[in-house]
Amino acid sequence: MKDTKNAVVIRHLAFEDLGTLADALTQQNYAVNYLEAGVDNLAKIDSEKTDLLIILGGPIGVYDEPDYPFLSDELSLLQNRLKADLPTLGICLGSQLIARALGASVYAGSGKEIGWSKLELTEEGINSPLADLSPENTSVLHWHGDTFDLPVDATLLASTSKYKNQAFSWKKNCLALQFHPEVTTIGLERWFIGHAAEISTTPDVTVTKLRQDTVIYGEKLEVYANQFWQTWLSELESSKEPEKLLAR
Repeated sequence: MKDTKNAVVIRHLAFEDLGTLADALTQQNYAVNYLEAGVDNLAKIDSEKTDLLIILGGPIGVYDEPDYPFLSDELSLLQNRLKADLPTLGICLGSQLIARALGASVYAGSGKEIGWSKLELTEEGINSPLADLSPENTSVLHWHGDTFDLPVDATLLASTSKYKNQAFSWKKNCLALQFHPEVTTIGLERWFIGHAAEISTTPDVTVTKLRQDTVIYGEKLEVYANQFWQTWLSELESSKEPEKLLAR
């Protein structure tokens, strides 16, 4: 029997959870431990004893540390893990925190990107696990207003027409995703409720349109996202063996 690995997941909103990544982690023999930002003491996380750290999305900004001091704990944790090149994943806010921890600027973008669209993969992205989320396969969900500069020595993996920096890798074990590959069709109904104010105040974004597009694209994303997660998690295991390359 394979040893159970531990995945520590920092969650900022109850309904922005692991989604399809939860099943993939179970299949890869990870035990998941959610920690709630603002409630649990994130400073007590032992960065070196965590097999995989995942930081999920949320409606606050990386630059909101005065109002949300736990962001400082997340940044310190990320800096320690990145220095040691330990397996780390950031989604949306999580990706922005990774960028900031690597010294890049994070700031409000030119407008919100909320809704479904296809990724534009770089050559490096095509030769990475993100190939499973290619535009030929599926659209993905975007839900952000902030963006970031690409950190020094990071590898850009994906863009969209609205924002260039949608995904990047850093060294062997860090992956940052500005978009949301983890969402599920049914789970997004909770987003439509929880983000009602943001939806109603964003031009050209409505619950009706989001729901219609989710019906069209949601199930396909679930299929390809599961493939993506499995590929990426398998490559984390491979990266522990020096003779194996991260890219496929």
